[in-house]
Amino acid sequence: MDKFWLASYPQGVPAEIDATRYRSLVEMTDEAFTKYADRNAYVCMGKYLTYSELDALSSTMAAWLQSTGLKKGARVAIMMPNVLQYPIAIAAILRAGYIVVNVNPLYTPRELEHQLKDSGAEAIFVLENFAGTLAKVIANTAIRHVVVASMGELLGLLKGSIVNFVVRHIKKMVPPFSLPDSITFSQALAQAHGKNRTPVTISHDDVAFLQYTGGTTGVAKGAMLTHRNVVANVLQAEEWLMPGLKQGPKIDQLVFICALPLYHIFALTVCNLLGTREGALNVLIPNPRDIPGFVKELAKYKINTFPAVNTLYNALLNNPDFAKLDFSGYRCCVGGGMAVQKAVADKWKQVTGCPIIEGYGLSETSPIASANPCTIEEYSGTIGLPLPSTDITILDDAGQPVPLGQAGEISIRGPQVMAGYWNRPDETAKVMTPDGFFKSGDIGIMDARGYTKIVDRKKDMILVSGFNVYPNEIEGVVALHPGVLECACVGVPDEHTGEAVKLFVVRKDKNLTAEQLMAYCKEQFTGYKKPKYIEFRDELPKTNVGKILRRELRDEKKAA
Repeated sequence: MDKFWLASYPQGVPAEIDATRYRSLVEMTDEAFTKYADRNAYVCMGKYLTYSELDALSSTMAAWLQSTGLKKGARVAIMMPNVLQYPIAIAAILRAGYIVVNVNPLYTPRELEHQLKDSGAEAIFVLENFAGTLAKVIANTAIRHVVVASMGELLGLLKGSIVNFVVRHIKKMVPPFSLPDSITFSQALAQAHGKNRTPVTISHDDVAFLQYTGGTTGVAKGAMLTHRNVVANVLQAEEWLMPGLKQGPKIDQLVFICALPLYHIFALTVCNLLGTREGALNVLIPNPRDIPGFVKELAKYKINTFPAVNTLYNALLNNPDFAKLDFSGYRCCVGGGMAVQKAVADKWKQVTGCPIIEGYGLSETSPIASANPCTIEEYSGTIGLPLPSTDITILDDAGQPVPLGQAGEISIRGPQVMAGYWNRPDETAKVMTPDGFFKSGDIGIMDARGYTKIVDRKKDMILVSGFNVYPNEIEGVVALHPGVLECACVGVPDEHTGEAVKLFVVRKDKNLTAEQLMAYCKEQFTGYKKPKYIEFRDELPKTNVGKILRRELRDEKKAA
């Protein structure tokens, strides 16, 4: 394949990476644990965890897991927000030879039961705040071993006791639950204290993670990410981000903000695994939705790398205290998970001095497939260039490449592309081409330099009188209106045009009227693209990562 985009690469970024450099993620992280033993690896609620402590605790927990009799390749779930137990559990599961199943702690019982049954998970680490959900469905799953963590147990005796008392009795954040055979995280460590884990031979092709797709386009499916897939993406991300991270004075230790939840593939790869490889300090934020609390945490650290989604960047920019922070350490702000809007990117650059580097990927690609160079100065409106060792092609409905400049389905080939969907060969066949490209379901256009612009998801496209309308375009322009805080648009049935555009808006200016916004849209869009309906809302439905759920808005209209 002609990799013409390599001519656009920043100086020093290689065309290829060696995906076989490490036999497994375990070999890669073990190297980091030894190399950076004396450094702090994580901090949460003021409590630091060093790389040597992470090494020892995860090895002990791996020994405990092995003592339960689970066989190599067993699935072990984690259902926690960003707390210190999370990185310990990830490392323990992998080191014991098992597969990590990351679970959204805010799942409903129905969603949790689906994921546990689908994955066949036999053990789970769960924060007590969410144990009640597990208790409702555990009898219908294969789960036999439950480790219950608490917010305070690794924070030290005094502080931990206070935190647990507040969480349980003052804030009442732990609903009653009954899991009679469970043990606490601390008890599991105590039971295995002094025991050695049994070394396990792990190959490139062994599955490391079952990473469930967000379910925004249908039933959640488990993407099988092998050790090779994820090692490759960490090495790709490292090569891509280094030119940006090396700008300016030398940094003794990189500081990453880990506000996106670790169960999400973006944070898992870019914060947890890349951070470990670089010997960085990861600042864990258990609840980034508490923006005032989040800003107070940000004030405590000289931050270098800030991965986030558009909605989180936007929420911070709308907090008056955020602009007062010290941004002098910022080297790389990476936007992903959803489209970064120009209005947000421009204001972020204005406030922090650091541009948002928009990237693109999916659970199925571990996740990063393309990104803008870290050396950019301004928002580009594209998802950048294919990463090293990655091919991107734009396909038509017949699976044939389209000419440059034409829209089609973004399709990706590279060492980071999943091995397939867990127990779903039929679904895998739908998205993989015979020559190894993963069809993303996103519509994009690639230009002559190799930069790709996403037009929209196939299923979100609105058809108005035979014309294609792409919600990302409408939302991006409407978000530039000074009176708009957030917006989303969907197609609704229309007897005259087949579908019409309906716009949902959260106001920044409470006096903004539908008539004013309609007049603005009339100036910005050709007739068929203009919203026919505008509805103001106090908030928009979102995933826990902050991605706006157009599907929920569409489903509301169908049910009405």
